[in-house]
Amino acid sequence: MPELPDIVVYIEAIEKRILGATLEKVRLHGPFLLRTVSPPPASAEGKRVTALRRLGKRIAIGVEAELWLVLHLMIAGRLHWRKKGASIAGRNTLAAFDFDAGSLVLTEAGRQRRASLHVVEGEAGLQVVGRGGVEVLEASLEEFTAALTRENHTLKRALTDPDLFSGIGNAYSDEILHRARMSPVTLTQKLSQEQIQRLYHATRETLLWWIRRLREEAADGFPEKVTAFREGMAVHGRFGQPCPVCGANVQRIRYASNETDYCARCQTGGRLLADRALSRLLKQDWPRWVEER
Repeated sequence: MPELPDIVVYIEAIEKRILGATLEKVRLHGPFLLRTVSPPPASAEGKRVTALRRLGKRIAIGVEAELWLVLHLMIAGRLHWRKKGASIAGRNTLAAFDFDAGSLVLTEAGRQRRASLHVVEGEAGLQVVGRGGVEVLEASLEEFTAALTRENHTLKRALTDPDLFSGIGNAYSDEILHRARMSPVTLTQKLSQEQIQRLYHATRETLLWWIRRLREEAADGFPEKVTAFREGMAVHGRFGQPCPVCGANVQRIRYASNETDYCARCQTGGRLLADRALSRLLKQDWPRWVEER
């Protein structure tokens, strides 16, 4: 799923192409994308784009009359800049937003249709679709601490909770925790002030580093290679590969359709975290330390 750095770079690329331009036509392919009834998407047609904004992992396109088109790409949704009037007949194409200079096209791979479009009015409408999590790149250490310790969750769950922190998901939370040298299962209300401060700086440094890198990759083009598994990541998507810091193999915990990737030597003092399914199966044969593997 595109997360904060990806969405920031998406918005910058879209802004260059449509800010100040008139939205000529909204074309939807199928009934599943649109999640609101009123106002209709056609009410935004003929209006000039006045602003673009990130709401967590959502992209909000503002037009005249205080209307907002809010896109959530979910896991497999992606945006593309195409020639004006680009076809939306393909199975994976969900919508197109036509401007004089081209069309912003939304696609979604796979058969599940999770991407969404909300059309809302004004700041009140944006607040309804937004989750209200803290913007880490704008927050003070005190604001970060308050959000982190509001409830007693594991660090992984807290960082990826959109009600607590805005725009952080599975991929970048793994990278943040590796940079902070902290276990993903540490409970938030058991953290020392030094640990919280270390996590705060690691979160900001990780997100800013990836924003810079993705900007450089996109250059003046439109970002087309948006993925949760990027070359240069320390642990996410690198199970079984060497940690770039210590050389130990990256470990993982699987749960449902997600996984957490971490370095046992850097983050858990060498201890392997229990994988719900595999550790139950192996029971006493489940290794407890990274050296036992």
